[in-house]
Amino acid sequence: MDDVKNYTESIYYELQQTAKFCKTLGIQLFEKIQIGITSDEYSILDTLTCNENICQRDLAKLILRDRANTGRILKSLEKKKLIKRFVDIKNNRLVMKMEITEEGKNLWQKATIKIQPIIAECVEKVSRQEIENLRTSLKKMREKLSDMVDFQI
Repeated sequence: MDDVKNYTESIYYELQQTAKFCKTLGIQLFEKIQIGITSDEYSILDTLTCNENICQRDLAKLILRDRANTGRILKSLEKKKLIKRFVDIKNNRLVMKMEITEEGKNLWQKATIKIQPIIAECVEKVSRQEIENLRTSLKKMREKLSDMVDFQI
């Protein structure tokens, strides 16, 4: 077990600080590239490219946002004609699902091309193996945390 004496020496502190830097970088990056979407909107477009016809609740779970906040972002994307929302049936219930439009796919691709070099620069001092080890460790921590934390999504 870790011999942590202070909060600032804990893994929780390191994760929280890193997350803050990543969030701020994303905000600044999307302001800089000026393509008409925010980092939050990009994360939804990116998620939709991998998860076609997902419902809003499942999307909110994937991006760890409450449904109201997710709904506001989706409304903005829909207004920009980057996604389409539609009603579908899941487990005999009506659910709101969405799909990325061609315009949304094109904008997502344009943004991805612009941000990939910056993301690569962020991890250039970290080997592929270290990144994979970190990803595996974080996944294990998240699985344990998900058993302990009650998310209201």
